[in-house]
Amino acid sequence: MITILHNPRCSKSREGLSLLENSGKDFEVIRYLDEPISEEKLKNIISLLGITPIELVRKNETIWKSDFKGKTLSDAQIIKAMVANPKLIERPIVINGKKAVIGRPSQNILDII
Repeated sequence: MITILHNPRCSKSREGLSLLENSGKDFEVIRYLDEPISEEKLKNIISLLGITPIELVRKNETIWKSDFKGKTLSDAQIIKAMVANPKLIERPIVINGKKAVIGRPSQNILDII
């Protein structure tokens, strides 16, 4: 089952959702701002993406700039920050089995569906 971590207020996330809708494939939408993601699930997503936790952070978010920017944080601390402040998570993320991509640009999603 394909899953999209989606924020309806984000244009890139809406583009990714539209791409999935037009694919004709079954998928699940997780509105991650409304349905909290556990640390374990976020670690798994990061692993599927093949990136480090800091690469998943939206560094232009106000909360990042005010609370975390310039600090030396461990991977575990970065993950905890994203779990506590899900707006920090880059979006959209599309997962298909053991593959995942950040849908920026939305064409990245085509690589795994």
